[in-house]
Amino acid sequence: MLTVRRAGTDDDFGLVRQVRMAVIPYERAPSVAEMRASLTRDSLVLLVEDDGKLVGSGSADHSSITGAAVVTPRVLPEFRRQGVGTRVLSHLWAHAVTLGVGHVLAHTDDVGSRAFAERHGFTEVDRQVEQVRAIGAEPSPAQRGDVEVVTVAQRPDLWDTAYEVLGAQAFEDMALIAPMHASIDEWRTSWIGDPAAMFLAVEGGEPVALAGLIADHDNPHRAENALTVVRRDWRGRGVAAYLKRIALAHAAATGITEVYTWTQRGNADMRRLNEHLGYATRLESFTMRRSV
Repeated sequence: MLTVRRAGTDDDFGLVRQVRMAVIPYERAPSVAEMRASLTRDSLVLLVEDDGKLVGSGSADHSSITGAAVVTPRVLPEFRRQGVGTRVLSHLWAHAVTLGVGHVLAHTDDVGSRAFAERHGFTEVDRQVEQVRAIGAEPSPAQRGDVEVVTVAQRPDLWDTAYEVLGAQAFEDMALIAPMHASIDEWRTSWIGDPAAMFLAVEGGEPVALAGLIADHDNPHRAENALTVVRRDWRGRGVAAYLKRIALAHAAATGITEVYTWTQRGNADMRRLNEHLGYATRLESFTMRRSV
């Protein structure tokens, strides 16, 4: 018999993670500790089982997009088209509409998932583009004279400052359907990778740009680009490319063979920069929305 229950233990979250890795194997999966750290009082995380056999998972919470919630039903491929996704989504929707939001978002990475969302009243409102870079011999760029580059491992005191002077501008300027927000606590947990792989360009004692890598511990050969942002008054000076080249050199030096990044469809400048650095588009993710 199919059962839907709330995830509670570390073992439960390990199963949720297992579903994620099976459904979207091309993305880094947060660790159980990271998943727990991201929970809020409004978070709902579900496990779906059939006579004790893992079938799928689901989650619902406030979105980082202002005024919206986000739902994520996931079903293992061999159990699809049996009504499982619809049942999970019904639980998630019932929770999402209690969060005081005007819209509910969902993200789909293939045509079949998008069609499922459309059948349940969601419409496409945006797309995210995944770009991938194969890592070979990656020389470090020549040192610039106008900024000093430090890692967060070297200057952990600058990470909170980076939230104030870089993160806030990045969130305001992202080419999304509505403004997004991340709290300082989220910045300290979800937006940082290995501090030794997070690079800050500093001028006058203050960060003016950020780039880095977030390792995939399940696939050590692969890493995701962390947030790349340049302070508004420093844009157009090549600092983003400079830091990203440093990150690529770090990837090569640490045995990483693939780096990938997600960029908003509306952020043509960043996509062009990535293409200039040798990234190629692999797929698109569809942002779907339904009014409450």
